[in-house]
Amino acid sequence: MSLRTLRLPAGAALLASAALVLAGCSGTGTGASGSSGSASTGTKKAVNIALVRQLSTGDFYEQYLSGAQAEAKKLGVNLSTFSADGDNAKQATQLQQATAAKPGAIIVDHGFTDSLKAPVAAAIAAKIPIVSFDVDTGSTDVTTVDQSDATIAKDITDKLVSDTGGSAEVIYAYVAGYAPLDKRDAVWKTVKAANTGLKQVAQVGVVNASTAAQTADQVKAALQAHPGVTAILAPYDEFAKGAVQAVNELKLNDTVKVYGADISNADISVITKSGSPWVATAATDPANVGAVSVRAAYLRATGGTVDAAIEVPPALITQDVLRSKSITTLAGLAEAFPDLETPDIAAVP
Repeated sequence: MSLRTLRLPAGAALLASAALVLAGCSGTGTGASGSSGSASTGTKKAVNIALVRQLSTGDFYEQYLSGAQAEAKKLGVNLSTFSADGDNAKQATQLQQATAAKPGAIIVDHGFTDSLKAPVAAAIAAKIPIVSFDVDTGSTDVTTVDQSDATIAKDITDKLVSDTGGSAEVIYAYVAGYAPLDKRDAVWKTVKAANTGLKQVAQVGVVNASTAAQTADQVKAALQAHPGVTAILAPYDEFAKGAVQAVNELKLNDTVKVYGADISNADISVITKSGSPWVATAATDPANVGAVSVRAAYLRATGGTVDAAIEVPPALITQDVLRSKSITTLAGLAEAFPDLETPDIAAVP
């Protein structure tokens, strides 16, 4: 998922403690969970970096953490990870704990402005550089790393328009209040206005510990209520997996197609499975985004030069390409879509 958050609307605070983007992510543990890499590599300066995560359950988050840990090892970074398991108050406390340890830099991964603004300000006051991913921390002194959510939404909606000729009944999966989903939703609004033949007949979606399963129930009900639907726009991979489950259960694979966002090894398996209705996704490589986040934090910690705002570009990934190239993992995906790897972004000299 991506960019600035948001003050949650009334009642949505309950959703904030659940898992999510948008987008399209894991690590485990309830507190500091060790380190990745301890010895300096070559001329690289060994530093301590804390990764404070609001979310850790889900394919995207697991791949993000894997990429962050691999990059930390390459740079000789001692990476301590904290996971709040979707608990915003816990994340704020963990950020305070990370600050007290005085690392060279802190990465804040997802979360919400209201709970993070004060502890981020305290870390900055303690002269600890902050890098954020997919969250608005409420501070302009933070280096931000984001997926290009507007491009993700444009790529996948362009594919939907092309496939349907701009005329279809569409079920849309969306939950307001999450920065990546909100940015993707803004693009969908523009697409609908420009293509009046696209009729959004239902909006579904839930963000919690069972996002895919509960979204599947909602999509199934919407499909039964609207038998003319031929497309489902689900711009977050947990939404997309739920949509696929619903289409499969109703045996509508030949008539209803799913357009998603984000990518993981598990997503690739779902997309390429025989009869899968998930025909395309727009995504970055989450492991690459994790690596970019660590490089940005390393540069901040060592006085290097890094952009204040970093945006990682996505690619449109179709079912046809995955199948034709026999791609089954993110490693294979990176070979087929080399632009998903961005070593030049926040490059360490």
